[in-house]
Amino acid sequence: MSEVEVLEHLKSLDTDKRHACVHILDWFDYHGHICIAFELLGLSTYDYLKENNFQPFPIEHIRPMAYEIIRAVRFLHKNKLTHTDLKPENILFIDSEFLMRYNPDLKRDERTLKNPNVKIVDFGNATYEHEHHTSVVSTRHYRAPEVILDLGWGHACDVWSVGCIIIEYYLGCTLFQTHDSKEHLAMMERVLGPFPANLLQKTKKRRFVHRSKLDWDVHGSSGRFVKKHCKPLKQYMLSKGEEHHQMFDLVEKMLEYDPAKRLSLEHALHHPFFACYHKSSSKSTSSRSSSKKD
Repeated sequence: MSEVEVLEHLKSLDTDKRHACVHILDWFDYHGHICIAFELLGLSTYDYLKENNFQPFPIEHIRPMAYEIIRAVRFLHKNKLTHTDLKPENILFIDSEFLMRYNPDLKRDERTLKNPNVKIVDFGNATYEHEHHTSVVSTRHYRAPEVILDLGWGHACDVWSVGCIIIEYYLGCTLFQTHDSKEHLAMMERVLGPFPANLLQKTKKRRFVHRSKLDWDVHGSSGRFVKKHCKPLKQYMLSKGEEHHQMFDLVEKMLEYDPAKRLSLEHALHHPFFACYHKSSSKSTSSRSSSKKD
C-alpha cells in the first residue's frame, strides 16, 4: 500500500506525463493480495541487454536514456523522495521494438533499438525524507559506498546507482560484479582510486578498515580476482571521441565517494554530455521570442 500511495502521489504531480516515471492506472485487493495495474510498457533495459547477448547500447541511445532517467529521478528528489532501488531491471522501454541485423565481424545477429525512450518502475522501496531510512538499500551492484559503510544515506545514493547504470549500458555488463561488501569496496578502489580517509574513519563497519585504509590484501587470491576483473574507470573507454570523454566525466562525477560532493542531478542535466538538449531548447525559445516580435 505504501507503493500505491507513492504512485498516486507521483501521478498527481505529473498529470501531463512530463517525467519518465511509470503511471498507475488502478489498484485492487484480491483476497489480501494488493494488485496494481500500470500502463503497458516494453522490456526492461536489463532484459533487452540479455536478449541481445549483452551487447552494449550505442552512445547515441545511452544519451537519451540517461537524460530521461536523470530527469525522472531529479523529479523524485525535488518531491523529497529517494527511489533506493535503481537498476537496469527497474528501467523499462516504452516500446522495445528493434531491427535485427547480421554482424559479419562477430558472425551473429544484433538488435538495434527503434526507440530509446524509457520509464522508471518499482517504487516499492521508495522512501520520503521524513520516513525511517533502513540501513541497507539498493540492489548490491548499484549500492553506494555510504550504504555499505553504514554512514546514512539520502538522495545521493540514487545518483551513484544511475552512474553505475550508465556505465553498464556502455559496457553491456555490470561494473561491480560481486556479492561481498569488502570485495565491492575493493572493486571501487580499483576503478575509482583510494577511499578518502575521513569516510573510512567515520564508518561503523570497523572490519572493513585498518589504519584509516581499506583492509584489503591486493596480493591475495581475492585481490588478484579484483585486479583481473576491474580496471581504472577511464580504461573502459571504447573510443577517444568527445562524447565518450563527456560521458565518462559525467559518470566519474556521479561515482564520487563522498555523497556531499557527489554531482546533484540538477547539475547532471547541465553537463556537456547533454548539451544537445539545451541547444535545441534555447533555439526553440529564441524562435518563439522572435515570432512574438514579428
